[in-house]
Amino acid sequence: MVPPALLAALLAAAGEMTPIPPGSLEGRPPPAEASPLQARIDAAAPGAVVLVEGGVHVGDLYLDRPVHLLGKGRPRLVGSGKGSVVRIRAPGVIVEGFDIDGLAGGDLVADSSGVHVAAPGAVVRDCRIVNSLFGVYLRQAPGARIEGNVIRGIPDREAGEKGSGIHVWNTDGFVLVGNDIADARDGIYIQSAPRGVTRGNAARRLRYGLHYMNSDDNVFEDNVFEHSAAGAVLMFSSRIQFRRNRFLHNRGFASVGLLFKDLSDSVAEDNLVADNARGIFLEGSIGNVFRRNVIAESDVALVIYGSCSGNRFEGNAFLGNLTPLTLFARRTDTAFDGNYWSDNDQPDLDGDGRSDRPYTVGNLFDHLRGNLTAADLMAQSPAAAALSAAERTFPVLDPVQVVDRAPLARPPVLPAVPVPAPAQRRLDPWGTLGGLGLLALGLAGLTGLRPRRAGRAA
Repeated sequence: MVPPALLAALLAAAGEMTPIPPGSLEGRPPPAEASPLQARIDAAAPGAVVLVEGGVHVGDLYLDRPVHLLGKGRPRLVGSGKGSVVRIRAPGVIVEGFDIDGLAGGDLVADSSGVHVAAPGAVVRDCRIVNSLFGVYLRQAPGARIEGNVIRGIPDREAGEKGSGIHVWNTDGFVLVGNDIADARDGIYIQSAPRGVTRGNAARRLRYGLHYMNSDDNVFEDNVFEHSAAGAVLMFSSRIQFRRNRFLHNRGFASVGLLFKDLSDSVAEDNLVADNARGIFLEGSIGNVFRRNVIAESDVALVIYGSCSGNRFEGNAFLGNLTPLTLFARRTDTAFDGNYWSDNDQPDLDGDGRSDRPYTVGNLFDHLRGNLTAADLMAQSPAAAALSAAERTFPVLDPVQVVDRAPLARPPVLPAVPVPAPAQRRLDPWGTLGGLGLLALGLAGLTGLRPRRAGRAA
């Protein structure tokens, strides 16, 4: 079996995502690079509130005692351009209410950031961080809370020349809430960081909205990952929970909404996965459950490799996708139970809400597409549709049968699934379903108007 070139490229990219080792830890800046606020920090008692009012303060800050650095009137902290603007090195530090500018300087090897944290219990809240290689970097910072920040990277640089909006390394029990990230390399990068909560963040115009590996027992809720090469890429982890997230408009040669690679025992429920090149991609993943999600308007709804086992899809709504499934395998034990498929035309004569016959997930062309490189070149051609129709009428091959044995006859009510925000109304999965219904009625009407064949009673 040879996978199509574009999916091979996606897997190759995933293979390149090796863990990123931390750089050398930046120390106290030399006097020539230090902020004029440094003297106030050095004179503050542990637990003190250091209030900074307005103005522009040029230079880097070194916080080596537990203080609350509080900005009033949005003061600007402009770095020296040589390293991290704010360096937190003591437990319990709070930084709140600042505009922070990294001047597009520093060193990727040293993890230069708008705010660099290497101590437990830090809080970074209500800051706007721009022109920094990394926005916020958590290095062995257990219990950190990063909340309500706006982070903008360096937009005119290539992804490999800048860092992530929020980078979490070897940090237990972190919380990322309500941050808005764009124009970095990856929006949120999490590595070797268990038991975290990532909730209500937005990440766009990135390589990967979420880049995640070797981190167990994390929770992701109410986030938006959109307009990137990939919405979320998760690898080598277990027991992850995804709820009410949106994976939108992730399109490109090897793009995907949500990718699981070597992920196990995780749950994705009540998410919206829409308008992606590939909706959900599974490779080497075991025992995961996908429940009550909407997967809509993607070129391929699901991509599943033969290295997967024990995964389950139940109660999902698949709406308006060009292809429901591309399977790279001779067989699969992936279970489909009670999902809604917008192209399922089987009746529900007994009115129990389930189609009377199973729904075959995919068709002959999709089977060839998953096993022949050249077939992908014909993916949206009339020949592909004709081949699938011919096989339904005169079956001559025996492709892998992947079926939903009790598909829903009507779209389920999924109140917990988020809808696109007003600015994202380019897609409307439920509208798509209505359009398909009108199309079906129109086709039925045309069929009824066809002339009767000769020899039949009038």
